[in-house]
Amino acid sequence: MITFNKQESYIKVFSTTIFFSIIFLFMFLQNAVIYNSLQTSDDDDDDGGGLCACDQCVRDLNDDDWFFMRYSPTIPTMLNKKNSVLKKDVYRWWKGLQIDGSEHVYTDLVDTLFALFPDEEHYLDASLDRCRTCAVVGNSGNLLKSQYGELIDSHDLVIRINKGPTKGYEGDVGSKTTHRIIYPESAVDIDKSTHLIIVPFKILDLRWLISIFTTKHITRTYTNVKSTLNADMDRVMIVHPAFIKYVYDNWSQRHGRYPSTGFISLILALHICDEVKVFGFGARSDGNWHHYFDRTLAHFSRGSHGGDFENKTMNELQRRNKIFMYKGI
Repeated sequence: MITFNKQESYIKVFSTTIFFSIIFLFMFLQNAVIYNSLQTSDDDDDDGGGLCACDQCVRDLNDDDWFFMRYSPTIPTMLNKKNSVLKKDVYRWWKGLQIDGSEHVYTDLVDTLFALFPDEEHYLDASLDRCRTCAVVGNSGNLLKSQYGELIDSHDLVIRINKGPTKGYEGDVGSKTTHRIIYPESAVDIDKSTHLIIVPFKILDLRWLISIFTTKHITRTYTNVKSTLNADMDRVMIVHPAFIKYVYDNWSQRHGRYPSTGFISLILALHICDEVKVFGFGARSDGNWHHYFDRTLAHFSRGSHGGDFENKTMNELQRRNKIFMYKGI
């Protein structure tokens, strides 16, 4: 009887081992299939094997845990009425950046905003067949004498930041602008073919956006601002507050008080573009930091943005082939 019980126990243990081994093998093979379907092929075949039609796709896996621990494909990039309700943690953080406004004011503003401006889901057309190339153009003095103009203009989207002009600098910075990303204090007139993207660091920024196209009564925030703006209302877009917080949490790793407009623009490009080239970020080769249109010296590590860490993150993105940075002279 004892021998029988031992044999029976051995059989149960063996059967259980086989059962769990089969389950483990099934899960392993299933995950391997999913992994291989996401991973970019190393072969130079015609379709590239990636998640877009470009040679190098931002969203390709490439066995890169560092990138995908930070990159969230489900985060909303642009605000619309449907996604305008803010999660408590987002609203609490966003409200902490400002001294004005309250929740009911924000809710009222949403109705006004999307009675004036497009209430759309933007850039949800990613596919295996799309290759959207984007140039993110910063304002660094390293653009001077770079002769990048023609290269910049060759991209599908050319995203410029704040006041960076093109007139008089076409050879170095190009002449094409499809998107200009601003906040009220950095606003400039743009032509009717350019998308105006506002980064709302405060509720007053949304009130200002409404004002410049309607009553034109807001002339000051913490400094004087333009009361009106030449721009096309049908091409206005608003960066979602949740996206700003996401950039701060995931990419800035909470360095500084909030991310810079340039850094937000770069991470935004990772979400709406398939291939991202970056121009006009960083110092000149002599170590000086200034705008190509303004010789006043500055330093990226000062201010509220955690610029040292932003710069390191951009260099890491380049090292991992998620962006390519042209560093000029």
